[in-house]
Amino acid sequence: MRRMKIRSYAYTKGPDEIKFKDGSRWRHPYRAKNSYQLDMYEKVSQEAVEKAGIEMSDIDLIIVASAGMVQMIPCTAALLQERIAPYSGIPCMDVNTTCTSFITALDVASSFLVTELYQRILIVSGDLVSHFINPNQEESYRLFSDSGVAFIVESTKENKGILYSKQETWSEGAHTTEIRGGLTAYGPSLYSEDTKGDFLFDMDGKSVLMLTLKKLPKMLKETLQHNNIQLHDISKIVPHQASRALFIVERQLKLKKGQLINYFEKLGNMVSGSVPYTLGLAMDRGEIKEGDLVLLIGTAAGLTMNCMLIQL
Repeated sequence: MRRMKIRSYAYTKGPDEIKFKDGSRWRHPYRAKNSYQLDMYEKVSQEAVEKAGIEMSDIDLIIVASAGMVQMIPCTAALLQERIAPYSGIPCMDVNTTCTSFITALDVASSFLVTELYQRILIVSGDLVSHFINPNQEESYRLFSDSGVAFIVESTKENKGILYSKQETWSEGAHTTEIRGGLTAYGPSLYSEDTKGDFLFDMDGKSVLMLTLKKLPKMLKETLQHNNIQLHDISKIVPHQASRALFIVERQLKLKKGQLINYFEKLGNMVSGSVPYTLGLAMDRGEIKEGDLVLLIGTAAGLTMNCMLIQL
């Protein structure tokens, strides 16, 4: 076990509720130039620090784990530090595995904590996805919500932490979810009304689902075998809230009623904020409690898949 405990957390979502047939989405009004993403990050970071009963100076490392950066350089974590801890010298880094960035960041953070390089780490996730979705692609346009989530994790001698983690990437799915434009492959100077679609989110949802259903069960089986447990031994499963197809996964795995946390109808797909927002909300609702064995699981662009077994 990589010993680690959650000290505190906070979360927020977009201010405007948009209702679709399959549920509510939470978004910011579109503005070409805005500070929405950093505003959300600052808010949840300050709330998490206050809940922890510490000072911002007690944070040893800031990790921003998101799919979308605020700007090309510097890293988004540095821009967040400018707001919440200027002149502090706190090291900053970004982690990006798109929708599963928070799980990957927990993996990284726990490794730092067990080596005692750092004692307390702030992880901030969430995306301003409303500004990158394509209204002409109905399949994906109705899925997403904006969010900001902060978790403070720290070293501990208690019997808490990460029991197991696994990440796989299957690049045959690399082009099933992508934003092609904006960087070196398709530079910003190429932007025009004709090429606008290349600078917005593009998804082949059916291909993503088929590849996920092909690969994810094997990963889950390996996770259970490695830890000598059965699915029914897991208190709760916190999945990336990708789409309403969650019920297919629930049915395929033959899960107990209520074992899989599903807030998709109420919250939508929050991209990197999805897993931590769901985890925090479930803890606040009492659906997940201290001492529970929890599985974080999700898929992301790449196609990347993550499993993480945590003892809370």
